[in-house]
Amino acid sequence: MTIKEIQEEIVDEFTMFEDWMQRYEYMIELGKSVPVIEDQYKTDNNLIKGCQSKVWLHSELKGDKIHFTADSDAIITKGIVAVLLRVFNDQSPKDILDAEMDFIDEIGLKEHLSPTRANGLVSMIKQIKLYALGMQSKLNA
Repeated sequence: MTIKEIQEEIVDEFTMFEDWMQRYEYMIELGKSVPVIEDQYKTDNNLIKGCQSKVWLHSELKGDKIHFTADSDAIITKGIVAVLLRVFNDQSPKDILDAEMDFIDEIGLKEHLSPTRANGLVSMIKQIKLYALGMQSKLNA
């Protein structure tokens, strides 16, 4: 599936819920399915700066795709990570770098987060794109 197709699927899923409490519950459920980071990668280097909660994100190149694993000490934040990893996991660095992030506004995620969580969301996206940039450089070397 392409990133755009996954994003459209997420938008469709979120529109099924009538209010934000149901959407939060759904994100918490998604958080339980995050590809969990191994303890050896729960280091300061993999900690996302700018998040109120602790969020660890690890990436590795598998063939020409980036595989992400993550964890968080907060359930809502873990749900946010789950949404992002669903979109970006096992995609090519170029596709990640080229991806538009409009789906976040379409589902209303940023506007329904506290300012600190919204900053964390931006930091997570930035880190995912930085990993993709680094991997793209490796592939082009």
